[in-house]
Amino acid sequence: MSDPTPVFDDLREESEELDRLVAGLSPAQWALATPAPGWTVAHQIAHLAWTDHSALLAATDMDAFHTLVEKALVAPGSFVDDGAEEGAALPPDELLARWRDGRVALDKALRAAPRGGKLPWYGPPMSAASMATARLMETWAHGLDIADALGVVRPPTDRLRHVVWIGVRTRDFAFTIHGLPVPFEPFRIELTAPSGELWTYGPEDADQRVTGSAVDFCRLVTQRAHRSDLDLRAEGADADRWFDIAQVFAGPPGAGRGPKGEGAR
Repeated sequence: MSDPTPVFDDLREESEELDRLVAGLSPAQWALATPAPGWTVAHQIAHLAWTDHSALLAATDMDAFHTLVEKALVAPGSFVDDGAEEGAALPPDELLARWRDGRVALDKALRAAPRGGKLPWYGPPMSAASMATARLMETWAHGLDIADALGVVRPPTDRLRHVVWIGVRTRDFAFTIHGLPVPFEPFRIELTAPSGELWTYGPEDADQRVTGSAVDFCRLVTQRAHRSDLDLRAEGADADRWFDIAQVFAGPPGAGRGPKGEGAR
């Protein structure tokens, strides 16, 4: 079994980098609109804090987590938004402290989780490493929305290898939730990392191929940009279809974002 420590460390670094971006914001900046309709910078951080808390309960208090799942089943269309609204209503200092405390507690819980075990979730159960990967993916994606709202660029890092990995692993999920047949053959995926390294997945002789920028692949699978705005190429009908439906987050199909950056979370 591989050592999960690197993804735990990378999640902590990704969160700390985003923390440095928002720590000095004025109240007016916390209230800035982000590309996610109806969500401000405060909503984005509140959502991260809320989901970190859910993950913490999944790792430490199964009964409390099952209570959350029951609430989600009662109001599946508003459950996530309600959590973001509640946190966004807090004073920025209090919201920031809640996010910081929660992610420190989650880091400790994930590192202490038994190797080989599974944690419950709103979708399929996950290992502690997979949970950390999902949290890193969300932290990066929501951080991207925050950076867009602030008019700044967050330099990409090779921590994105975790986002690429979950993007590759969720290919079949994306087809399934759209009611489409899952491609039988694996895809060949070749992506250039921020460092210039080439990240590859799948057999070299696969007919279906995806090539291009790892950063843009991450933007695609987190539905942060429209495919027409990305440095990605698809060869084969199934790979091309994947570009329209790729999705790493659990739940129903996302609406995606149009060429101008409008759309779903």
